[in-house]
Amino acid sequence: MSEPRPVLVVTSLHDPTADVVIRELHDRGVPVVQLDSGDFPASLSVEAEITSSGLRGRLRTLTRTADLAGVRSLYYRRPTGFAFPHLDEQDARYAVTQARYGLGGVLASLPGCLYVNHPHRIGDAEFKPSGLAVAVSAGFLVPPTLITSSPDAARAFIKQHGPVIYKPLYNPVYRIDGVSSVVKIAEVAVEDIDDSVAGTAHLFQQRVEKISDVRVTVIGDQVFAVRIDSDLLDWRTDYSRLRYSVDTPPPGVTEALHAYLSHFGLVFGAFDFAVDRAGRWWFLECNPSGQWYWLEDETGLPMLAAMADLLERKSL
Repeated sequence: MSEPRPVLVVTSLHDPTADVVIRELHDRGVPVVQLDSGDFPASLSVEAEITSSGLRGRLRTLTRTADLAGVRSLYYRRPTGFAFPHLDEQDARYAVTQARYGLGGVLASLPGCLYVNHPHRIGDAEFKPSGLAVAVSAGFLVPPTLITSSPDAARAFIKQHGPVIYKPLYNPVYRIDGVSSVVKIAEVAVEDIDDSVAGTAHLFQQRVEKISDVRVTVIGDQVFAVRIDSDLLDWRTDYSRLRYSVDTPPPGVTEALHAYLSHFGLVFGAFDFAVDRAGRWWFLECNPSGQWYWLEDETGLPMLAAMADLLERKSL
């Protein structure tokens, strides 16, 4: 008999990756409760009591109810933010903070729950400076990197380590003529640096003279490495020009992957590497909420089964 405890999937309404995971779990007879925390409180409610035996209560959507003490695992996939458009600015700000620390705090405190990944640990791992520092300590090769608000420091770094690329430390979505856009990775020269650099923090990194990229997806104990060939500085800018093949991490990389995730308390991570002509893998970043399912379609790697096994807690 299958275990009755449900998997809780916290995501936005339109999430194709979550959809395929939910279908796989349903096919296995694993109960699923899907919700978007951004639906609170219009179509999502919470009742949570702190008792002598721990957290008790329930979450209710329009069609499902989840016992807070009986959630098997939680798959956290970038839900939408809280919004209270019917309130004035001050009241809305208050309501958002109460929702974040109330409902958000409950979702982060489920007893006996396996988080993939825990929302607080995701937040920790999304800070690029700490991610790069942990990558070094885990044993990865990391290109020389500078985080600065000093134009002079930026110019000196480019002179010493050129060619250098600029990367946003975090990529919020811009609306340009009604179209969603992001700040792109680009190569920068000394003459590109002006006093506007002093306006905020920036990340500059020595460009790896790469022959390919590798996306490594770690799902629990399983490691899936896919080589991505293109002539692009950032392969994510044009998927139509990509070629995929299954790859194998060189010695030491698999151990470093698990050390990195262990440091942040993660069980899933999407790692990006640049591979140079000597075959060395240079760590670029790890996305704790990264996309992965399209790589199964391209390579046949059993990533969906691995994710469903993890959420089902099949090996635990």
